[in-house]
Amino acid sequence: MRRNCLLAFVLCVVAVNGAGAQAPAPGTPVVGDIAPDFTLPIATMEGAAVSPITLSSLKGKTVVLAFYPRARSSGCTIQMKAYRDQYATLFGGGKDVVLLAISTDSIPALASWAGEEKFPFRFVSDVDGVAGGLYGTLMNGRNIESRVLFVIGPDQRIRTIMRPFREIDATAYTDLRAAIEKAR
Repeated sequence: MRRNCLLAFVLCVVAVNGAGAQAPAPGTPVVGDIAPDFTLPIATMEGAAVSPITLSSLKGKTVVLAFYPRARSSGCTIQMKAYRDQYATLFGGGKDVVLLAISTDSIPALASWAGEEKFPFRFVSDVDGVAGGLYGTLMNGRNIESRVLFVIGPDQRIRTIMRPFREIDATAYTDLRAAIEKAR
């Protein structure tokens, strides 16, 4: 357990410093493309959801896909707490903007973390790297997500890609807010 926590911390530090971040593979979506669809299990602060989420079911809403390396690691916790603390201003309280935080963590790990931290958004469990493969976010071909955000408009077109997302830089959240407003 201790070794896994240390590994997750090192991976987040590497991702924060840009190492491990890579240009998207050929064929991965770019701004203007229709967002690739996926269906994956989700967790919330109430626990594991009964039904998985399908991205295309959110048509008509602005969606933020926030890929990140590992639950409970330092950089990832900073990022998710910023989303929680700015939920009303960044995401309109979830009324017309949906935040999906995506990692390769298991549903039990995500549900536990979301419950403890009272995160008001959904966590997507991409244990097999399905969404990461579609969006080109898997770190150097490994089954760990890079820190990348996609802002998807109500028409399901990708409007903004933030690669890498700089979770410790306050201006990254200002830029995200502007991208969400533009996508609406």
